[in-house]
Amino acid sequence: MTKLHLKYVQSFGGYHYFRRRGSLRIPLPGIVGSAEFMEAYQRALAAAPIAVGASKRSKPGSVSAAIAEFYGSQSFRSLTGGSPAKRRTILERFRERHGHMQLASLPKEFIVALLDTMPPHSALNWLKTFRHFFRWCVTRKLVRSDPTLGVRIKAPKSDGHHTWSEDEIATFEARHAIGSKARLALALGLYTAQRRGDVIRIGRQHIRDDVLSVRQEKTGAKLAIPVHPDLAAIIAATSIGHLTLLTTGSGKSYGANDFTYQFRS
Repeated sequence: MTKLHLKYVQSFGGYHYFRRRGSLRIPLPGIVGSAEFMEAYQRALAAAPIAVGASKRSKPGSVSAAIAEFYGSQSFRSLTGGSPAKRRTILERFRERHGHMQLASLPKEFIVALLDTMPPHSALNWLKTFRHFFRWCVTRKLVRSDPTLGVRIKAPKSDGHHTWSEDEIATFEARHAIGSKARLALALGLYTAQRRGDVIRIGRQHIRDDVLSVRQEKTGAKLAIPVHPDLAAIIAATSIGHLTLLTTGSGKSYGANDFTYQFRS
């Protein structure tokens, strides 16, 4: 397969971005070369560059300006797996609501009050994201001290994910025949033992000589997994019109939560 060389495209931890020098980084969805990816790339290429910190909220010393600068930092770019996208979502949501505020004026009391409005899991993820951000702010001398320092969130209790029994697997297989997308999704999980974030990214381009080569989203580890004959048969029997094996009805890549919802239904 010919490798595409696209101007202004950067890749970090399996995620792809369009970025001209001095401009904001624009996320590019899907697999490089896919219709979804190329449409987003062409839109970004045709659009006027948006300078870092150029929005109305990005005044010097503001939360917005600091977050925009943080995206270009080594501290943010060194994140791997799904962390960059997840943390960007949290940062952008905060930026949209509070980007006009002066960064140095954010008191710990404001942080605590904000966390009190969130469910436990959301609060924990928010705190992890902003601790990372404020540590960088301190090193850049944008703030004198980290307002998240000393803030604690009690880890929410969880029984973990339920492991399916042989009977449950058999019931699912009886309901979803070979050739269906649901059966393919189950087979990819069973025969590769990968997380959902890795399963939804598996494509034909990752399989060569009956070996599936993947880089785990969460750990960054490179794996070479022999393709089980039953998995190979299910892939061959399933109508797939894209490089990615599992796509939405419109041919787009799944988000992890959307995939879970579809699988459960």
